[in-house]
Amino acid sequence: MPEAQKKRATLHDVAELAGVSYQTVSRVVNEHPNVAPDTRCRVLEAIEQLGYGSSRAGAHRRQGRTQLLQLLTFDLNYSDPLPPMVYWAKQAGYSMAISEHDYCGPTGNLRKTLEALAARKVDGIILLTPYPVPPYDELVRYSKGTPLLYAVTAMQSMVPSVVTDQRLGAALAIDHLLELGHRRIAEISGPLASKGRGLTRGHDDALVRHLVIGEKLQALGQAPVATVEGDFTIRGGYEATMKLLAGGKAFTAIFYGNDRMALGGMRALREQGLRIPQDVSVVGFDDMFEAAFFEPPLTTVRQDLDVVGKESIDYLVALIEEPDTPLEQRVLVPQLVVRQSTSVPSTSVPERAPAGRAPTGRTPTRGDTE
Repeated sequence: MPEAQKKRATLHDVAELAGVSYQTVSRVVNEHPNVAPDTRCRVLEAIEQLGYGSSRAGAHRRQGRTQLLQLLTFDLNYSDPLPPMVYWAKQAGYSMAISEHDYCGPTGNLRKTLEALAARKVDGIILLTPYPVPPYDELVRYSKGTPLLYAVTAMQSMVPSVVTDQRLGAALAIDHLLELGHRRIAEISGPLASKGRGLTRGHDDALVRHLVIGEKLQALGQAPVATVEGDFTIRGGYEATMKLLAGGKAFTAIFYGNDRMALGGMRALREQGLRIPQDVSVVGFDDMFEAAFFEPPLTTVRQDLDVVGKESIDYLVALIEEPDTPLEQRVLVPQLVVRQSTSVPSTSVPERAPAGRAPTGRTPTRGDTE
């Protein structure tokens, strides 16, 4: 094959030849100090052997790099994925700036924000949003072609993104309760509707988890005993559970839209004299670090946010350094983690309307979300 027609070596080719990750190659190319000397030598030898970066096009791509990534979040309370992303960005040789963007509907002033980031010449942008945003092509136009990645967005979005399969996760939780014999299942959901943010719909993950429990029970000719909408906070879980109990419906299990609401809800249940899991089984979602230390330890669905962070950074770096990287949605698989908050049903929480007495001491105030 003539020299001009040879396929240009890529960063991945160098990584394969050197026997290292492409992040390591990126660090060597960008002269990042956090690389062992023998590893650096192997990578440099592979670069020379393959001729990686010798073309003017390759040199032009690296010219003017800022080694800065920008993360835009629409809610700083939704912060769990941030530390892993910052860590893995550093490992790849990039710094990360984080800013909150006011959500004013699907378009809002996002155009101005992205145009400003393009002017600052950040190398790549991550949108951390569970809310609707403009089409991908429109955002790329605003950012003047700066590589963009969605993290935590709706499934089946044909855009470069990293998501956890929320439908599968919710199905695992409900199937677990059904297999234990529960049929009278109540739900404390995440935010399903507009809450003054100019939204036409609620939190994507909350909506998916809510729909799955309905579908699962409908297949059995049933429906949730009751659904009370929460807000993904500990306090919200407490208050929604008190509201559920005041409704007087009989149930044997509660599916919480996330672990933090489950924590608040478990306190409410105990305050009303209910035992977990003897009287009520409880399932959460996320497997936050503290879930294993709840009392009792929480049965939940694990979506590994460290993996979400790593995959997001890996993919964005690939989009920056290898422009031919395919645009796709990368879907991560959740896992059910069974602990001591679930068991076979004994008797339903009876149909009653407790007074819903105020909690003793100070109510939970931690406002962290999903």
